[in-house]
Amino acid sequence: MVVKLVVRVKLLPTPVQASVLEATLTACNEAATWAAQVAFDKGVRKNLPLRRLTYREIKSRWGLGAQAAQHAIKKTCDACTTLAASLRNGRYGKRVSKRHDRAPAKPVVFRPRAAQPYDDRMLSWRHEARTVSLWTTGGRMKNVAFTGQAEQLEVLARHRQGESDLLCEGGQWYLIATCEIPEAELNGHPAVFSGVDLGIVNIAATSDGARYSGRRINRRRAKDRALRSKLRKKGTKSARRRAKKYAGREARRNKDINHKISKRIVVEAARTGRGIALEDLGGIRERARLRKPQRTTLHSWPFAQLGAFIGYKAQRAGVPVATERGAGGVA
Repeated sequence: MVVKLVVRVKLLPTPVQASVLEATLTACNEAATWAAQVAFDKGVRKNLPLRRLTYREIKSRWGLGAQAAQHAIKKTCDACTTLAASLRNGRYGKRVSKRHDRAPAKPVVFRPRAAQPYDDRMLSWRHEARTVSLWTTGGRMKNVAFTGQAEQLEVLARHRQGESDLLCEGGQWYLIATCEIPEAELNGHPAVFSGVDLGIVNIAATSDGARYSGRRINRRRAKDRALRSKLRKKGTKSARRRAKKYAGREARRNKDINHKISKRIVVEAARTGRGIALEDLGGIRERARLRKPQRTTLHSWPFAQLGAFIGYKAQRAGVPVATERGAGGVA
């Protein structure tokens, strides 16, 4: 058995390299958008039929290589499949709603800087030099520097598998790679299970006394919510853009905190030969009896993400995890 992880590394292109990467990403996404229009007009959603209709045009019109053209077409098909699944699952509202009817009434459109898949024919890694060589519309680009945390780079060098995605976000360039890590041998007979309760005052608290306080974090989150509310009330385009920026910043900060908490919990459990008994958050909205400000704080923290992080880190470390029904309070 293997554990799949996504490793995100930051590229450090020169200004000239960045301009070539931007032109490449724009061309790939324009081609994918055009393919989506063809798919919409012809009623074609499968990869092979759509490739027959669009492959030659994409190569000649946008100058994409064979692999890049195929990935652009596949990306279009995947987006159509995702849209259909979202409609079935009610993500766009009820079947009789206007929002549900509008979603499939127009073709998929890709942002100019949306992610573009790269396979091993288009991208090669030089881990010792910390550079990559990748295909662009201007030819093969070599010696593009990348950086990241030492632990992540080690995982990338040892366990990377399959495609990587190139994307530009906030003016920064990234490669997102999938890694497959073999599971450690599961500890089938843990000495004891360490309970983990999730709450407000303490984001997580273990039965052996470890507490991961949320007081300072909650004060920061309250300020962020107040600022976003003020910007939403203002209603201007720049205010909405700033509100979105602050929301993304808070989500990244919360994710980083969840990573740190989950790592500490799993490392301690592995060191002491214990299992982890994690509170089951199913139905927590109905179980928790809190005042409105506390409900906002509780329900806005990504506890499901924290539980997922604990789960996959424990799986990697061979630590057994059990879920138990909790009260859902302010621990």
